[in-house]
Amino acid sequence: ETFVTSTMTQQPKTMAEFDQRDNYAWFFSFSAAMVPFCGFLYGHSRGLTVRVIESVVKVHPAGLLLIPFATLAMEKSIYDTAQSFQGIDPNVKPADRGGFPSGGSDLPSFSLVPVSKHNPLDFSYLRRLPTIKEPDK
Repeated sequence: ETFVTSTMTQQPKTMAEFDQRDNYAWFFSFSAAMVPFCGFLYGHSRGLTVRVIESVVKVHPAGLLLIPFATLAMEKSIYDTAQSFQGIDPNVKPADRGGFPSGGSDLPSFSLVPVSKHNPLDFSYLRRLPTIKEPDK
């Protein structure tokens, strides 16, 4: 059964208590981060970075100071969305976590989807289904 974080009444003690996904669930989070990152790399190879910086400087040079905050907000949005999609509330912090770099739960969630009631990628229930046996011939 998938752990539902949105109905939690108290802080979980450990990450294992908070996150009940199987060992392959990391692949979704990894892919969710790598797809936009690869898009950024492709854009950079095509000169998009230079065009963005030139455009920002044309508006106001102080706008260069906003670029790191904008990219961090995009990264947090991607991470929070991936976690929410898998049924993990990005605002819940287990008691054994905290401090740098685990401080994302102290910030507001930038998730683009609500926290799922169950993990749509959890197929463990298939292991519990009875197998169909071939009739004897």
